[in-house]
Amino acid sequence: MTAPTPAAVLWDMDGTIVDTEPYWMVAEHELVTAHGGTWSREQGMQLVGSGLAQSARILQDAGVALGIDAIIEALTDRVMEQVADELPWRPGARELIAQLRDAGIPIGLVTMSIRRMALQIAEAVGHGAFAVVIAGDDVEHPKPHPQPYLLAAERLGVSIADCVAIEDSQFGLTSAIASGAAAIGVPLHLALPEGPTHELWPTLAGRTVADLGAALERHHHRATGASP
Repeated sequence: MTAPTPAAVLWDMDGTIVDTEPYWMVAEHELVTAHGGTWSREQGMQLVGSGLAQSARILQDAGVALGIDAIIEALTDRVMEQVADELPWRPGARELIAQLRDAGIPIGLVTMSIRRMALQIAEAVGHGAFAVVIAGDDVEHPKPHPQPYLLAAERLGVSIADCVAIEDSQFGLTSAIASGAAAIGVPLHLALPEGPTHELWPTLAGRTVADLGAALERHHHRATGASP
């Protein structure tokens, strides 16, 4: 039996398509130290995948004397400067996106970065590559809440249960699982837990549309309790 074709594939951005997490850590470190505080890599790692407003509140606690919006804008400006110099692609991401486009499968970008940065990355991936872009400033509830993925499916006009979501962080994976999508974790800077609710792939390199369809089929079997 042929595996089902995903109705859409929903991609996280930071750490999944591009490895911009080190850029965020540079921006956080510079901002905190400019305000007389200290910031470690371990502190930065705790923010991976979280919403920017929550990250900004933690930076305020670390001594940054700015408002939430000002912190978000400052961090985004600094990350975008680094992205303009070099965009560090994750192995296999662009190739898999190209396969999906060739197959006519809609692709969504679901990120907690603000829209102007999301659009910068989306344009670098390829004009028109993403049928929908859901950014951090588009949602009331950021990851790990399921709203970002549910909104992407709604705007694409598809059932979230027929979508595959690809994530690299715990917050993002939790969001994707809670939404009802077939969630695939591709760990980068932090390990992700194993479990019956999702799949873990060590890399996207060499992965195909057929692999995504097979993951969706396994997700449907788990959801119905049927044998694969």
